[in-house]
Amino acid sequence: MKILIIEDEPKTRTFLAKGLSEYGFTIDTAPDGQEGLFQAINSSYDLIILDVMMPKIDGWGVIKKIRELSEIPILFLTACDEVNERVQGLELGADDYLVKPFAFSELLARVRTLLRRGLNRPIEVLKIENLEMDLLRQKVTREGQRIDLTAKEFTLLSLLMRRQGELLSRMLIAEQVWDSNFDSDTNIVDVTIKRLRRKVDDPFDKKLIHTVRGAGYVLEIR
Repeated sequence: MKILIIEDEPKTRTFLAKGLSEYGFTIDTAPDGQEGLFQAINSSYDLIILDVMMPKIDGWGVIKKIRELSEIPILFLTACDEVNERVQGLELGADDYLVKPFAFSELLARVRTLLRRGLNRPIEVLKIENLEMDLLRQKVTREGQRIDLTAKEFTLLSLLMRRQGELLSRMLIAEQVWDSNFDSDTNIVDVTIKRLRRKVDDPFDKKLIHTVRGAGYVLEIR
């Protein structure tokens, strides 16, 4: 089993690498989010241990990019025990969350549990009804017809398809697609949804993107 540790604090990084190596894991490490993201995208891993507060790209930014391509298990590490931070990590796709300082025995148990779940097979294609999204090739088709999307439209559709059947608020969409706090005075989410519908729904009989008035949007078969 191969594990990537993305951690900027040298002592913690060395401690984790040494400890997990002694239990038979193959370990790669990265000292910041930028290097860690590069390794995660360009190499194959069974698990990623990811710190939150790091230079260049923080843990939030790293997991967003990874989740566009893969469902590899991710264990978040953080020095902050705030509930809202734990919730944010889980919302972004973290599989588990461990607060520093922690006992190595607990970390090892969590690592083994995540690996047993067998979540390391990357999702390459998302599909609902006759709509398909190839994440690796950045390609979207419906009824075999190619649909050209902008980068933000692709990210938004990916979010909706990954969480199909789930009502997503405008605030959640803005945070995950634009990486920004939601401003109630802007209609960027609604405008982008409208453009996405024009390409994904309007040319076809069955509509997939639905508005829940006053609450947000959901992608589902009705």
